[in-house]
Amino acid sequence: MKEILFVGRSNVGKSTLIRALTGKKIPVGKHPGVTRKPLRIPYQDFQIVDMPGFGFMSGVSDQGQEAIKDNIVHYIESNAGNIALAVMVVNASSFAQIVDRWTERGEIPVEVELFEFLHELNIDVIVAANKIDKVGDVDGTLDGIAQRLGMTPPWRQWLDRIVPVSAKKRNIGRLKEAMQKRLEQARKNDGVNVLKSFMYF
Repeated sequence: MKEILFVGRSNVGKSTLIRALTGKKIPVGKHPGVTRKPLRIPYQDFQIVDMPGFGFMSGVSDQGQEAIKDNIVHYIESNAGNIALAVMVVNASSFAQIVDRWTERGEIPVEVELFEFLHELNIDVIVAANKIDKVGDVDGTLDGIAQRLGMTPPWRQWLDRIVPVSAKKRNIGRLKEAMQKRLEQARKNDGVNVLKSFMYF
């Protein structure tokens, strides 16, 4: 079964978003960094895979944080051919500050690295800008997210790639639409691949 990968920093609301999308209760660790294995949830004829959160986590050692990141990278590399879509969840209100902090230190921010890594593996990516209800200047914030991920603002020219959501308020209609379009395309591509394999049989 093809997978829809949900990835993102710890505490960006991945599990809440998946719960809003699927209506299923998603078990959440009591402390950040507790969940280290992918969690699978059926979604239509696909399987959502909720990956552990990465980045700074209170009470988790640097070594532990690095191990989680390595596990995520290894999983994506090993399963790239089976991933129909990746949804990278970011916290709309803090994304720019986190990325800028890393950049000022001369380091590549993890989110930017992950976004580029997924593209290198030809995995389709939707950026779900969560907690958008906590943002004052929505267009300015989303322009900032687009720019930091290498997409030229305004963000509205990337409506198929950047989707504002509020998981807690269940404002996820646009994300459902964007996912549906990508998944329909994945089904078509899958059909073409099956047909090709029969032709060469």
